[in-house]
Amino acid sequence: MRMELINTHCHSKYCGHGVGEIEEYAAAAEAAGITTLAFTEHYPLTPAFDPDEYLSVLPENMPRYLEAVEAARRAHPKLEIITGVEMDYLGDDEDRVITEADLAPFTLRLGSVHFVDAWAFDDPAQRDRWEEPGAPDAIWKRYFELWCDAASDAAQPYHVMSHPDLAKKFAYYPSYDVAPLYEAAAEAAAAGGRMIELNTSGSYYACAEMFPAPALLRAFCRAGVPCTVGTDAHEPANVARDIERGYAALYEAGYRVVTVPTATGDRRTITIE
Repeated sequence: MRMELINTHCHSKYCGHGVGEIEEYAAAAEAAGITTLAFTEHYPLTPAFDPDEYLSVLPENMPRYLEAVEAARRAHPKLEIITGVEMDYLGDDEDRVITEADLAPFTLRLGSVHFVDAWAFDDPAQRDRWEEPGAPDAIWKRYFELWCDAASDAAQPYHVMSHPDLAKKFAYYPSYDVAPLYEAAAEAAAAGGRMIELNTSGSYYACAEMFPAPALLRAFCRAGVPCTVGTDAHEPANVARDIERGYAALYEAGYRVVTVPTATGDRRTITIE
């Protein structure tokens, strides 16, 4: 019997670097047998961080995004659709004032680190810095410092910490053993009461490996950190990509259930068989 499929990380045309209508993703998800789909567009950044307007939703488009999700929910009553958002942790460089009223529409909030000291380190257009001597050593260290700050701080609004080892995206790795970074990340997520996600998109970047790496996923499991699964789709064809492979990776790491956020803000679990 096939396991139930869920995807708790999905984008569309509204994020600036995705394609396709919300409705197209919902239809593709339903056709693939997905039962829970979370739309998690990138929360607006200021021009200082997104000067070319392609890393996040434009503020004027946020109401359109919310309306499109509601329309998809009405059109697909058998599919549980979650209204969510992916939020960048900017640390001391934060230049936005975000209130609880601003976040009220979003039942699911993903926390992500895409910026290291105001530099979009995973943006292909800005990757030159990785080539500098010693850069991977410094970038990995700083990335995990920021990630742990975000994950451990219970005052942050995140429910799930996304693609935990995004620093590996371009396959630049540090010269040192990363195990201590992994242990610190697991401790931080546990301390902050966060979920993490198994993000299947990593297999299609230069790192050729899902986020997080198997050793990091095992560390999260040992720390008792719940894990969900998302494809991070930016086009409708990828809405169900490798979900079952993600389940298998979770099982191999020691997990026996997938944690599923719900449209009401609760959680449920699916047994991995």
